Order: sequence, then structure tokens, then C-alpha cells
Amino acid sequence: MSDLDTQMTALADRIREHSETIQTEEAVKTSVVLPFLRALGYDVFNPAEVVPEFTADTYGRRGEKVDYAIQQNDVITLLIECKGLSTQLSDKHLGQLFRYFSVTKTRFALLTNGREYRFFTDLEAPNKMDQKPFFVFDILDFSSAGLSELSKFTKHDFNIETILADAERLKYVSAVKRLLDGWMDQPPEGLVRLVAAEVHEGRLSASVRGMLAGVVQSAFKEILRDRMRTRLSPVLEDSEPHAPVDDAGDEIETTHEEIEGYLMVKAMLRGIVPTNRIHMRDARSYCAVLLDNNNRKPLARLHFNRNKKYIGLFDGDKEDRVAIESLDDLLSLSDRIAATAKKYEQA
Repeated sequence: MSDLDTQMTALADRIREHSETIQTEEAVKTSVVLPFLRALGYDVFNPAEVVPEFTADTYGRRGEKVDYAIQQNDVITLLIECKGLSTQLSDKHLGQLFRYFSVTKTRFALLTNGREYRFFTDLEAPNKMDQKPFFVFDILDFSSAGLSELSKFTKHDFNIETILADAERLKYVSAVKRLLDGWMDQPPEGLVRLVAAEVHEGRLSASVRGMLAGVVQSAFKEILRDRMRTRLSPVLEDSEPHAPVDDAGDEIETTHEEIEGYLMVKAMLRGIVPTNRIHMRDARSYCAVLLDNNNRKPLARLHFNRNKKYIGLFDGDKEDRVAIESLDDLLSLSDRIAATAKKYEQA
């Protein structure tokens, strides 16, 4: 694990543990944003490098301040606007950054609520900040690729040309991901017609379109499932657990399907709770996925030892058993499993 990874993980743990006490903008600045900048290598105690309450008069407005500005060699390289942890970031929070961007030499601006870090530049028009970020870093759910992009903003590696070279690609990758994610939930008619032209012969009636829309949606899920299986297969091969024993002394068989379900739950909760806190405990009638290996903190129960399979969920007052056809259906329950983990964390 890299030093930046270690520091971001520590900050994520701080947010999870103290989220209720760092809701205000000032608390976010001191508890999260300044340590975040320090992790990037900046001297937060040097006002010539990390400039607090940065002021740059704009046309028709005087005395407005942006929360921080990063300065290198007397040139502003990054403007930072902070909001409270519970703030849902939106375009309405960009006003000051828009104005300041145009009157400084910076090419980058950052809007954050402590958890989400939105990076902006001027790809659309010179010296005019874009409306959409080209890179978003979620400190509670980051990947190695996201960490690699973030590392380009460290003091040691900061290079305007290098960042801008990737900014446009990142912008379109994010846009396409949002588009495809929407298509997976609700395939548009244009996509259905495109698929129909390749796989269907005959007239495209309304009933056929409806059928193919469902087929496209299922195909998306199966592709994700197949890819997840491919990524998990080496883990499954090396994850043969010691067979647990029940009260009668008989061995309990933990199946590959139960192990796969357990690993899928761990993947769903990445960024919500550390994965080393998620455990599997098999029993004769079901396989439990537990937080902190605690029977009082069940995240899910895998009722797979029968012809009809069920997932036991615990986001309510008692177990809610949901019938599933296959592990594909587990993906659609990720929000409820995440809500269960958050419930235990907030208790």
C-alpha cells in the first residue's frame, strides 16, 4: 500500500468514525481538508503555500474569499472551495470558483465537502472554468485508478501539462460511465432498436421491443456477473475454508456459491467499512455474512442450502428474506446491504 493510499484510508476512517461531529464547513476544513492537502505533500502551515481565505477582487465584487489557494513559485495553481460534510455538492456551489478562476492564472479548481473532491479545469473555453468536473475522487470509495489520478495533484508530481493531457479523457470516461449506467437500468429505445437490427428478424412490434428491452437489461447484468466471476475466480480457488462443524460434530460444507456471495458483499461494501471487518460464518441452514464477526451484526444471510434460494437482509427491524433466481439478483440489493452496514456504524 502506497503512502498516499495509507493516508487516504486513514482519513476515510476518520470520516466514518466522527461524521456526526464534522458536519460544519469549519470542522471539515480542519479535520479533513487540511489533512488531505498535507497528504498531497503541501505545507498547510505555510501561508505562502496554502493560502487560507484567498482574496482576489473580481469585476463588480470586492472582498470575496475562496477557502484556500495552493501557490507554487508565487503562482496560484489550485483554488479550493469547501462545504459541510452533509452538503450535496451541486452547480450552485460553483459561483465563487467561477469568478476567481477567471482572474487568476490557475488552471484547476476544487470543490469538496470533505468526502467528495471535484476537480475542474477549462477544457471548454480558455480561462473559463468548465461546468462539469473532469475528475471526482470519493475518499470513502476510491479505486487504485482514482488514487493514481489524485497523485498527479501531489506537490512532488504536480505538472499542469500532464494533468491536462488526461483531463479530457477523464471527462469523457466519466460521462460515458454515467450514460451506460443509466442504460443498464433503463435501455433507451435507440439502443433496443440497434440491438434488434443485429439479433431480430422480422417486424419490430411494441411487444418485441419490450421483450428486447428486458433482454438488454439482463445482458448488461450477466456481463457484469461474468466479469466479476473472472476477477473472483483466482480468489475462489484459493479460498477453500476449513469446514466448520455444527453442534452435532458434523462438518458443514461451504459451497463456492456461498463464498462468491460473501465476496460480492465485501465488494459492495468497499468504501463503507474496511473489508477486513467483514466475515463469513457458515451454519447448516444458512451462511452468515457478519460485521466484526459479530452475530448481532448480520449484513446478510445466504440461504442457499435449498432448491429456492433466499438472501436475508437486515436493514429493517428483523430479517427480510428476498427470493433470488441467481447471484445476479444480489447486485440489485447492494443499497439495502450498504444501509445495514451504515446502521451498525451509526449505532
